[in-house]
Amino acid sequence: MKFRCERDVLLDAVSGAGRATSPRGSMPILGGLRLGLQGDLLTVTGTDIDLTISVEATVDGKHDGLAVAPARLTTDIVRSFDPGAVEVEADDEDLTLMSGRSRFTVRTHQASDFPRVAAPAKDATVSGISGLSEALRQVTRAASSDDGRPILTGVLIAAEGAGLRLVATDSYRLALRDLPGVSVLGEGQKVLIPSRALNELQRLLSSAADETTLRLGDHDASFAVGHATLTTRLIEGDFPDYRVLIPSGYPNRLVVGREDLLDALRRVKLLARDATTPVKMALRPNSIELAVVTNDWGAAVEEVEAKYEGSEMTVAFNPTYLIEGVEVVTGEEVCLDTLDALKPAVLRPVGSDDYLYLLMPVRVP
Repeated sequence: MKFRCERDVLLDAVSGAGRATSPRGSMPILGGLRLGLQGDLLTVTGTDIDLTISVEATVDGKHDGLAVAPARLTTDIVRSFDPGAVEVEADDEDLTLMSGRSRFTVRTHQASDFPRVAAPAKDATVSGISGLSEALRQVTRAASSDDGRPILTGVLIAAEGAGLRLVATDSYRLALRDLPGVSVLGEGQKVLIPSRALNELQRLLSSAADETTLRLGDHDASFAVGHATLTTRLIEGDFPDYRVLIPSGYPNRLVVGREDLLDALRRVKLLARDATTPVKMALRPNSIELAVVTNDWGAAVEEVEAKYEGSEMTVAFNPTYLIEGVEVVTGEEVCLDTLDALKPAVLRPVGSDDYLYLLMPVRVP
């Protein structure tokens, strides 16, 4: 294999595909990138079996061929080059990268050992990406990272009414986003997609121009975005009945400036030196008081102007979870609905029902 291309073209391909690699103890090949050249088309693929990312790039091809190179090392080498032309050659044992006066030769894996990547399903739905990247940013953060509970590491994507609904929960919080008018699934259809894959999809979407092609198979989903294709295994099992967790109404409502609340939360959180330290929120008619108190470090208190209608109370939350919810609410103001100090509270944008972030309070003395 031999080709020539610009450094940035090659870096985009190897770094993008490399995000799917994950070397496992007995399978070092999963830490490799498969570089395949046919004519002037270079295809770079990384996989950890569950997630696969392939990126295509147009290069000046000299000789077709295949090579599997170590992902992290290859990416670091390409990134270290100055902008300009890079020449790449590979044989059965080595991959050589040359740029300017630099020349690197790295050992390669046997190309025949690289896992066979299944072809995407034939059925495809083409959809505009408007709102999808934002929806993924709002929802995936609520998914669990505990592999011991695989169902909760996924995001439920379901046809809902005349649109699409995304839901994720780690049992301490729940995020729900509706995309009206987005019809990428058939009526009543739903899939459970790993949040890790959707986080990678969000990165691809941020640089995409106009549309995504979704192909659903019996056990996998494939998203084509620009010159990249992401394929992931679906999670099997039943997602929790999230609807029973969302109260039908709330007697207490807080409306507060989003940036004011975020700034204050980030300041008082400086004293929450571990994940078990809550932030207390005292709800009053014209303001709220945020407080973090610790035995070892001291206390932080800040008052924020707000509008509150309901019974005065103090409710406590995990500060990280609360901040992550407020961060992704759109608009200048955020609404917090509460039942009481022990029931789930819901964050929403003011004037919109397309997104909600349900958060369990922390019981404090």
